[in-house]
Amino acid sequence: MTPQAQLLEPKPHVARIDDLLTIFRSHPRFLLASHTRPDGDAIGSVLALAEVLDQLGCQADIVFADPIPSSYATLPNIGRIHHSPSANDVDPSGTTPAILLECDGIVRTGLLGLEGRTLINIDHHASGRPFASVNWIDEHACAVAAMVYHIAVAANVEITPSMATCIYAGILSDTGTFTYSSTNADTFALVHHLAACGADPSQIARDIYLSNPASKIRLLGIALSNLQCDDDLAWTWVTSKDMDGVGATAEDCEGVVNYLISIAGVESAVFLREVPNADQFRLSIRSKGKTDVARIAELFGGGGHRNASGCTLDGPLPVALEQILTQLRTGL
Repeated sequence: MTPQAQLLEPKPHVARIDDLLTIFRSHPRFLLASHTRPDGDAIGSVLALAEVLDQLGCQADIVFADPIPSSYATLPNIGRIHHSPSANDVDPSGTTPAILLECDGIVRTGLLGLEGRTLINIDHHASGRPFASVNWIDEHACAVAAMVYHIAVAANVEITPSMATCIYAGILSDTGTFTYSSTNADTFALVHHLAACGADPSQIARDIYLSNPASKIRLLGIALSNLQCDDDLAWTWVTSKDMDGVGATAEDCEGVVNYLISIAGVESAVFLREVPNADQFRLSIRSKGKTDVARIAELFGGGGHRNASGCTLDGPLPVALEQILTQLRTGL
């Protein structure tokens, strides 16, 4: 039996997937987009969905407002992603329907030119909102990439090695390398099939996690030197000056918070990165489960998952720290 014949059953939300497929088959072209500061799930799910649409006979154009992090630069078909501040630069007509993945609204994409288009929303965040004409929000899904997998299964398209690689990368990154509570037996059954279809788990992991620039490691050293712990809470920060001093970028800050939450006895952790020339701090918040950090992030206009969320706070640093630590200590 070939790997393609061993497809998992498309159990979750079949009716909603059928609605999506009806739409996909009724339009010749779609724009695909995801959120600013794209992560592995945003990138992997968009690239995989583009392949699904290809096989359904649709033209799929991908546009992101922000550049792709270097750790995902080796994903198949990464060159399909256009970088632009406006969707109209890719589709000047302004009429092509847009599929937004991992977004709670148009603003989250950072893109202009989406207003007035038919929008399709595919998301798995607890903070997700039904803002589009068609919405599939499944907060129990381990990643949007997993939702794209189920779309592919329902559409009866081939799970190609490139599609399998992109979906696997999305799931790997959005489950915290299979450590978040969203990881279950279905997750491993899914990635098992992806490996059978051509995804190379070890190579994907090396590309994402073992290809760091020296600037990231130097910045990590600064962040760890600023580490503070109080009972079951840990926090740290870096300033714009710190980043300039080691030649680091915002991309180099990804994953710093995971070192904090890995500390024995720590239940919640937060990493603050100063936003250049804005007197603001971008926060990455993590929890081992006792605290719902998605709810806390939402208080400050952010969102995410129960165990992994983010938001932005106004500075200066002592003010931002007091706000977030007060909320984390209450354990909402």
